[in-house]
Amino acid sequence: MPYVLLALAIISEVCATSCLKLTEGFSRLWPSVGVAIGYVLSFALLGRALKHIPVSVAYAVWSGAGTAAVAGIGVVAFGESLGRTQWLGLALVVVGVVVLNLKGGH
Repeated sequence: MPYVLLALAIISEVCATSCLKLTEGFSRLWPSVGVAIGYVLSFALLGRALKHIPVSVAYAVWSGAGTAAVAGIGVVAFGESLGRTQWLGLALVVVGVVVLNLKGGH
C-alpha cells in the first residue's frame, strides 16, 4: 500500500506540474486551481507513504519519476524538444532511482 500511495503522489505531482504551463503565470483560474489541488494532494500522499518508505528512497522516486514524466509530457503534449544531453540526463535520473531502490549493503 505505501508504494500505491507513492505512485498516486507522483501522478498528482505530474498533473499539477503539467498544469503549471496552462496557468499562463497563474492568470487562468482553473488551471491554477488544478495546480494547487494537485500539489496539496501530492504532498499529503507522499507524507502518508513516508510512514513506511525511507525518505531517501521515497523522495528520489517521487522527484525522479515526476521529472521524467513531466519531461515526456512536455515533449508529447507541449511540443517541446529534448536534445541528446537532456535525454542522457533523464536516463541518469532513472538509473539513480533504480540504484537507490536496490536492496543490500547494510
